[in-house]
Amino acid sequence: MFYPFFDISMIIIIPGLIIAAYAQGKVTTTYNRYLRVANTKGLTGAQTARYILDANNLNQVAIELVGGKLSDHYDPRKKVLRLSNEVYNGRSVASVGIAAHEVGHAIQHATAYTPLKIRNAIVPLVSFASSAAWFLFFIGFMFSATGLMDIGIIFFASSVIFNLITLPVEFNASSRARQQLEASGMVMSDEAIGVKKVLDAAALTYVAALIVSFLQLARLLVLRSSRD
Repeated sequence: MFYPFFDISMIIIIPGLIIAAYAQGKVTTTYNRYLRVANTKGLTGAQTARYILDANNLNQVAIELVGGKLSDHYDPRKKVLRLSNEVYNGRSVASVGIAAHEVGHAIQHATAYTPLKIRNAIVPLVSFASSAAWFLFFIGFMFSATGLMDIGIIFFASSVIFNLITLPVEFNASSRARQQLEASGMVMSDEAIGVKKVLDAAALTYVAALIVSFLQLARLLVLRSSRD
């Protein structure tokens, strides 16, 4: 994230940055730990995803291999589940957990889960607004144009709202994943604990993102008040 104003107001966002760093570290350590733990059934992430998709009558959803690490995601526009190599071909507890989580998003899409519908609908708006927010605020701050600063703040607030809506989407996808894995018997009880730890660690990053964006918004408001 770009921080154009390095002044005393930076103190406001420091707690959020610390939480974000902790969350990222937690994801990395937990993921790597359970990436080394094989699941009893010997299923790959791709096999797990295909089984759950078919069990929920989502045969039309394709599964593709995508580059990168932890780059797994569901594309609702093309109805494609994209899994990184470690998840797609991996036979670990982490692999099946993450694959099932992404299938959770596909199930949300198929069942018209309201928070997901809202999030998908505002993606184009938030993408534009968040890109323009800092530019508008910076110009307004430099030239004491409070109107531009206000627009920048409003635009940035859209990203806070987006992060807020993202929380129930991610938590629900993880809940669906655990239910599907346990109900189908694809993971044993001890493995289910590992899956939960991996997904909880991933969820923490979204909580951190919300906190950082909220604190950044508070910082913009402080900077805005300095121009009154």
